[in-house]
Amino acid sequence: MNITTAISGTSARITPRGEIDHDTLPSLRAAADALPARVTEVTWNLRHTPFMDVAGLHLFFSPAALDGADRRTTVTGLRQQPLRLLLLAADVHPDTFDVTRLLLAAG
Repeated sequence: MNITTAISGTSARITPRGEIDHDTLPSLRAAADALPARVTEVTWNLRHTPFMDVAGLHLFFSPAALDGADRRTTVTGLRQQPLRLLLLAADVHPDTFDVTRLLLAAG
C-alpha cells in the first residue's frame, strides 16, 4: 500500500493506492493520526482503491474515526466495489453507517 498525504491549510487529502483490508488498515489509520491538529477537513481519495473490505468500515466508522468531531471526513473517487460496500452497510445498519456524512461533499 502506498499512501500519499497532501495538506493545504486546514484541509488534507489522503490517497491510498491499493486495497483497503485488515493488513493495510494500520497504515491508513497512522496516516490520519499523523495529520496536524490544524486540519479540520480530511478527504480520502479512493480513486486508486479497487477493493475495500470491512476494514474500510472500521476506518471510516469506528469510534476512533468518529472521535475527531472537529474533523469533517469525506470520501471521493469511489470505485464500484467500495461504493457498493458502503451502500450495503448503510442499507443494513443505517444508524451505524451514515454514508451521507462521508459522501456529502464528495461530489
